[in-house]
Amino acid sequence: MSSSYLRASISRPTTSTTTVRPMTAARPRTAATSTIGGHQHITCAVTESRGVSATVGLCFVNLTTGECYLSEICDSQTYVRTMHKLTVYDPSEILVPQTSVTPVKSTLLSIIEHYMPDARIVPAPRKYYSEQAGHEYIQQLACADDLAGIMVAISAKFYAVSAAAAALKHVTLSTRFQMHTLRVKYQASEGSMMIDPSTVHGLELIQNLQNEKSTDSLFGLLNNTGSAMGARLLRTNILQPLTEIPTLNSRLDAVEEFTQHEEMFFQVKEALKGFPDVDRLCAALIAVPLKASLKHSEQSTNNIILLKQAAQYVQPVFEALAPARCDLLVAIRGLCAPEKIEPILTMINNVINEDVSYSKSPLDLRNQRCYAVKSGVNGLLDVARQTYKEATEDVHKLVEEITTEHDILFELRFEAARGYFLRIPASDIEDRSLPPVFVNVVKRKRFVELSTLELMKRNKKIGDSLDEVLLMSDRTVQQLIEDVGQEISGLFKMGEGIGMLDMLCSFAVLCSIQDYVRPEFTDTLAVKALRHPIREKIHKERFVPNDVYASQQSRFQIVTGCNMSGKSTYLRSIALAAVMAQIGSFVPAQYASFPMTLQLFARISMDDSIEANVSTFASEMRETAFILRNVSRGSMVIVDELGRGTSPRDGMAIALAVCEALVESRALVWFATHFREITEILAERAGVVNLHMQVEMESQEKMTMLYKIADGSVQDEHYGLILARLVQLPQGILDRATQVSAALTRRRDTSKKNSEAYQIARRRNLVLKLLETLVQARDGRLDDAALRSWLLRVQEDFVERMALIAEAETESEEMEVDEDEEEVEEEEEDDEEMDDPEEED
Repeated sequence: MSSSYLRASISRPTTSTTTVRPMTAARPRTAATSTIGGHQHITCAVTESRGVSATVGLCFVNLTTGECYLSEICDSQTYVRTMHKLTVYDPSEILVPQTSVTPVKSTLLSIIEHYMPDARIVPAPRKYYSEQAGHEYIQQLACADDLAGIMVAISAKFYAVSAAAAALKHVTLSTRFQMHTLRVKYQASEGSMMIDPSTVHGLELIQNLQNEKSTDSLFGLLNNTGSAMGARLLRTNILQPLTEIPTLNSRLDAVEEFTQHEEMFFQVKEALKGFPDVDRLCAALIAVPLKASLKHSEQSTNNIILLKQAAQYVQPVFEALAPARCDLLVAIRGLCAPEKIEPILTMINNVINEDVSYSKSPLDLRNQRCYAVKSGVNGLLDVARQTYKEATEDVHKLVEEITTEHDILFELRFEAARGYFLRIPASDIEDRSLPPVFVNVVKRKRFVELSTLELMKRNKKIGDSLDEVLLMSDRTVQQLIEDVGQEISGLFKMGEGIGMLDMLCSFAVLCSIQDYVRPEFTDTLAVKALRHPIREKIHKERFVPNDVYASQQSRFQIVTGCNMSGKSTYLRSIALAAVMAQIGSFVPAQYASFPMTLQLFARISMDDSIEANVSTFASEMRETAFILRNVSRGSMVIVDELGRGTSPRDGMAIALAVCEALVESRALVWFATHFREITEILAERAGVVNLHMQVEMESQEKMTMLYKIADGSVQDEHYGLILARLVQLPQGILDRATQVSAALTRRRDTSKKNSEAYQIARRRNLVLKLLETLVQARDGRLDDAALRSWLLRVQEDFVERMALIAEAETESEEMEVDEDEEEVEEEEEDDEEMDDPEEED
């Protein structure tokens, strides 16, 4: 199996909770990359074309993991795809052309500053953005195995290559990469779901809204990884889920195989425990600072020892995957094959002592750096190490002499910054004073730490001899690093395979402890017993599941219900399940089928108060405008409580207008609202479905939330009047309010039923639903007998519904005739009264 195949693979709670919406209008950001797999230093270069239709070139250089990603995006005037890509990688510094800053700041730069406030903006000379220089950099630095493919991918990508030239020029001002050791990849804007930062924040994809350190988020739920590589890959996938069905099915096959073969699964999990960060390690080996330093020499030796240890971790993974049968796991096993790691281990063992292993103790770490290179490789190095050894032995002899002379049992200690020093329990010298030969006396809790001038001199001698050893070792180690660099491509691919394997195991862990199901990818969204994955984890009470169904004939679903009935949780669970399915994870349901979502938008209310201030309303209007400008067929939109931040009349008008626009977009939309008028106005619109959260009315003063979704709009149970009774409004006022409410409801229903347009819309909607049902029957897998029986039931149901509509039209016409006759009789009576003046008198 080729490595390209692997790279391609690369609920409602029973108790209510209240979240608080931030009152500022600023856009939220996702969790920084420093929280995922350690701090990462990522430099990004941006450039764009001139004209109305913007083409943006991006290049990300990750010095931490030794990766370089190029993208060229045909974007809109809002730069939504560009900002999505920046959000995914979250660069620490962003290079922009000097012409974007002065004389007039460009629109793209203004948007970047707004969305990425923590990133450092670096104006770069325009000459850095050179296509020719970009091609030269890539040909010199890209891994030899990937060079041919990347050159084909970036052909005619002027802006992406120009951005690469600027990014690599800026990075190489302080760091030099070895030839053909950098992982260069081209990422098209297609092939992944687009999720804007506001949606990432509102759906808690990466970070919990209430507590940044909490794991109560989708990332925290799915992150059962054992390596930094797996955690980084999981974060990237959550922020840009895939849209390629074959790749997703290959991941799902792997997760399913893990759930069916527990022994293999546990062996793989055990082999991945403590796996070193190969990406970070390889990046440290190939990136060489232009200014050499002793610290870099020390770190190079440590990296080689760590690389040797990492190579030894690969064999158990290879053996654990022996029973694997699905293509993806077989491909990963191929990348971990011993013959691909053996050349690197051979090179290292020829230079480095085989018994050397990485240690975190300061003294052991120093000794291992000193004795890492084998004896006989360098004669002068052996002499320098002998000097270091003698100097160290002199220190131990000195401590023995001091102990004998002063009759005090000293303990010899070591710290990297101080070198060797002495320590004794404070209780041993409570009744006596220390001789003046001891200096730097410091009391630390139960111990006293001290030194002598002679010991400090010996420390200096040891340090000098160690520096000489490291400088001599560095020549041998650097040559070894250059040799290993020729095989670095295989190490990088092995790291990618381990990261993918770790993420798949993380998905399998969740399936083993939760009742999750494998999703399918079809043209219809159908989920049975869907649960909210995060809320299910948080709340100990049994979660109430719900069914979800959406297609083009039911693409706009209006969800109504009283406060705390579970509307927001229902909406969020749908979006989270779609994200989970499109990263290759199982979902919390009994059955799940999803269409491919290309864009995910969420306008989520975080404050149920109708007294929300102006900044909140302005923020929700900005987010709504963003959705309307970018929504299209293939999008999924979640809107919760739109228009509640202003007056009821204006809010309902805005919400209705937005609904009509979203219906025309043909996206899949779930719209939660308290405006019941919207459900009535759009009830018979093609593609619109009314749903409500069920409530059980125990009495006129008490109701119980059932957290179950049901067809139709919420019945007018006068929730406001129940609340008024709870606050003990005068009974006379309540009785009058009940009468007025009932009268207004009757008048509205009568007017709607008498509308000719209403009856036509009902007929048209019924025919469209029949058409969708017949298409599903044609594409289904029922046998002839079952299909015939099912179609007969569909026919009977259609005829019955049409008869009901015709009956309603007849009743409406009779009512109109009766009303006309009454009007004629009233007019005749008035005429008779006018013709008889005596009666008038």
